[in-house]
Amino acid sequence: MATTLVEIRGLTKAYVRGKQRVEVLHGIDLDIPEGDFVALMGPSGSGKTTLLNLIGGLDSPSDGLLRVDGQRIDDLGSDQLAAWRASTVGFIFQSYNLMPVLTAQKNVELPLLLADMPAAERTRRASVALRLVGLEERARHKPNELSGGQQQRVAIARALVSDPRILICDEPTGDLDRATADDVLRLLQQLNREFGKTIVMVTHDPKAAEYASRTVHLDKGTLANEAPAH
Repeated sequence: MATTLVEIRGLTKAYVRGKQRVEVLHGIDLDIPEGDFVALMGPSGSGKTTLLNLIGGLDSPSDGLLRVDGQRIDDLGSDQLAAWRASTVGFIFQSYNLMPVLTAQKNVELPLLLADMPAAERTRRASVALRLVGLEERARHKPNELSGGQQQRVAIARALVSDPRILICDEPTGDLDRATADDVLRLLQQLNREFGKTIVMVTHDPKAAEYASRTVHLDKGTLANEAPAH
């Protein structure tokens, strides 16, 4: 039985707009075992990105329990949460968020600049991460010299370089054509199956969700039915 990596109980998130309180998540209960690959799906406004941001520590819940890798993160202050994110989570976004003036190698090294690590070790780790995503030969290229799919692979390498416990992916193939998207999704699937990386991915694309081990559907801030992958 796999260890539970993410434990969510009664998770609620509300925003106050003017005098109005808008609740976007209503008492979510969800467990994500270590080594799982979960796709979060749902219509626009269903709360899937809000849930993803809470799991990744980019936002804090209004109520409920959220434990990741044994750490209660629902009651951490912003500084503690930032330190926790840096050591625990790798982020992959739809827009690759690469620094245009830096090479692929230097972009991948960026998260390690926060750690007290010798330059040679940063270089070694970034090289390993680029090799994992099949881009070691493009290490000296800048983003504008890479295709969209290659840029997303650099972003995945950057997410991997600090060896995070969990990968948080927000529409990682939203800007890519079908063939390139499938290449990136196969890479995520490989990272999950061969390297045991736990992945939580928001997508609106049913074909992308098929690469996950299971799909969790949200609708109007609550969990709907859950479907295993084919």
